[in-house]
Amino acid sequence: MPSRSNMDIEAMSLLLALVCGEGHVKTCRSYCGNITVDYPFATQSGCGHFGFRDLLFCVNDVLMFHINSGSYRVLEVDYAYKSLTLHDPGMSTCESIVRGGKGNGFVLESWRAPYLNPAPDNVFMLIGCTPESPLFQGFPGKHLPCRNVSGMGCEEYYGCPAWDPGPKHVGLIYSMSPPECCSVSFQAIRAINLTKLQCQGYSSAYSLAPLRLAGPSDWSYGIRVMYSVPGDSAFCRACEATGGTCGHDSVAGGDLCLCGDWNSTTNCDSVSKSGGEPSMLSLMDALTGLLICMVIWMNTIKDFDEALSTLWSRAF
Repeated sequence: MPSRSNMDIEAMSLLLALVCGEGHVKTCRSYCGNITVDYPFATQSGCGHFGFRDLLFCVNDVLMFHINSGSYRVLEVDYAYKSLTLHDPGMSTCESIVRGGKGNGFVLESWRAPYLNPAPDNVFMLIGCTPESPLFQGFPGKHLPCRNVSGMGCEEYYGCPAWDPGPKHVGLIYSMSPPECCSVSFQAIRAINLTKLQCQGYSSAYSLAPLRLAGPSDWSYGIRVMYSVPGDSAFCRACEATGGTCGHDSVAGGDLCLCGDWNSTTNCDSVSKSGGEPSMLSLMDALTGLLICMVIWMNTIKDFDEALSTLWSRAF
């Protein structure tokens, strides 16, 4: 039966081989919980497209989306239709009305706006806004923003159980008595800021089908955000075709093809021919690995010496 020292040596040798071996270390995480995180998104610096940096974070296997207005849980990323579905726990639904300004709303950084916006068929229903709200000031006559969006709006929303028995004032002429709910598209006001709009809460719903749904209980509640990838996608296709991972320069902001221990401004084939430059991430990984290897090796040598001494004393 092998001694404990021998087993320790075998275990340490195995760990040393795993840590210090020549296996490829993946630099970009590809999932968070059960959600795939793929280009243009990423959860690590240097991965994904530069325009989507500092946007997604994986916290305890929960994918979070963070912008100026707050953090939202990502329920789904649909790469075919280029959309994300977000959940805000402070948002009202058909079963519950949340007041007190607890919701995030939706406010984007201006530099993200050209390629990241709520879908045109996503309706925001603002709840309990004051008469002084910008919604009811400066939008005279037909330019009032309160209206249905893709067949969804406050008149239907009032039919939800959360409103029982439900407000009766749904007209478009507000004077000093605004409606309890005002439905708008994101494109109409460009920011759902509950504080600036002087609203107590909000709800958001979207439609995935062209068919008119039976009622608000059948709506999908959440924020559906559409995205587009800035620039030309040819670089990323060429990078992936040569075995690389699409990424970006965290400092300069340009596209990079991550090729294991090297980065390339073209593709991984050009790296292998030209030699390329070591990536900062690769150098840090290598240094960390070297330090770990040194610690493991020192412990291994110590255990090996103890085991050798034991065997030597038993033999003589």
